[in-house]
Amino acid sequence: MSPRVATLLIGCALIGMPVAVQAQSYKCAVPGMVPDPRPDLPSAKEPQRVLPIGSYTLAITWAPQYCRDNGREPSARFQCGSGNRFGFTLHGLWPDGLGKTWPQYCTATAIVPRPVIRSTLCSTPSAQLIQHEWAKHGTCMGTTPAAYFARSTRLFGGLRYPDMDRLSRRPLNVSRFASALAAANPGLPASAIRVTGKRGGWLDEVWLCLDKSFRYERCKAGSGGLPGRAKLKIWRGSR
Repeated sequence: MSPRVATLLIGCALIGMPVAVQAQSYKCAVPGMVPDPRPDLPSAKEPQRVLPIGSYTLAITWAPQYCRDNGREPSARFQCGSGNRFGFTLHGLWPDGLGKTWPQYCTATAIVPRPVIRSTLCSTPSAQLIQHEWAKHGTCMGTTPAAYFARSTRLFGGLRYPDMDRLSRRPLNVSRFASALAAANPGLPASAIRVTGKRGGWLDEVWLCLDKSFRYERCKAGSGGLPGRAKLKIWRGSR
């Protein structure tokens, strides 16, 4: 079975699933030719830091808001055009440090192999972002690109979501959203959820706190995100 056919079958299989599962369903068709990403290298602004790992963050992005902000960019064509449609997407799996500083760009790396990019595109819909996540974060985890993305997509694929359309139509704050997401995922406490927003309180990303064994844990104080009482809005696009 070709990757393209398999992807379409996944989308069809989700149609009959409960609402909590449908919220992460999408239409995603991987093109026959996937562009090669550019190398992603450390810089003066983003220097190499080889540090011990204390925990992890799984970051997911609310794609409708991303496409609202970036949909006209050529780099967003696969995610925001071409007939594809996403709910949440996988930003990345990030190693955190023992303090406020995290490891990044730990070793020089080649371009992520094309088969790995193809198998990851329907979770992280940008070849360049895939390269960035591996170069900046994955190289600090003592693993291979295939194993790094297998782990991150497995964690991402295990998540379930509340009815995002319903949430978008009622008054909402960060705490209520975190509680709704936790309720859809037994074993994920609301205390392990951080939420980031754009100007105006629009939902941007969700960051899930993980321990060194990749189990959910309470997020550390001062680890970022909006306060629980902050008002939150969810962009759903045209209805």
